[in-house]
Amino acid sequence: MTQTNAEADAPRIAAILYRADDDVDSLLADFAVARLRAGDRLGGIVQRNIKDASGRRIDMQLIDLMTGQAIGISQTLGGSAGSCKLDAAGLAESAQAVTRAIAGGVALVVINKFSKQEATGRGLRSEFADTIVAGRPLLTAVPEKCAEAWRDFIGDQATELPCTRDAVEAWWRDAAAHESDPRANEREHRPATIG
Repeated sequence: MTQTNAEADAPRIAAILYRADDDVDSLLADFAVARLRAGDRLGGIVQRNIKDASGRRIDMQLIDLMTGQAIGISQTLGGSAGSCKLDAAGLAESAQAVTRAIAGGVALVVINKFSKQEATGRGLRSEFADTIVAGRPLLTAVPEKCAEAWRDFIGDQATELPCTRDAVEAWWRDAAAHESDPRANEREHRPATIG
């Protein structure tokens, strides 16, 4: 099949579809760290989960890939609540990290998840749209329970990937090979430290 000019210029978008027992947060973070170390210009956010001694998640942070800054995004509701509430200030700071990545002309924008908040029109949904409108390649993760909302939002513009490092790396090799914006590699960029 021959690719048209419109297809060649279309943004490269991929969503890792994952189940509840998949460790998609580590997959995205590990991929981002490897690509930054390889010299790729990435921006956006990945999630780091803070766990207690028993392995139960007690806090969530988003890591700004351009600065390495940790952004707290959860407000613990109490020991017996067993859940957390998203922190509005942290979410706003995360949105700014994505906006800076778009404005900085990075080669790839990573947004940790399109999940319940985005499926209902909140969260970082606007930043997803801004990334797409700007024509930047985008990598995200989508829980299976939100897959239909993602498809409604994105239409047929995205590639769906299994939750494996090999699939993500193969997609990125293809997307990077087609990335036509020379500005993506002209600006000096210092990789962030994650972890």
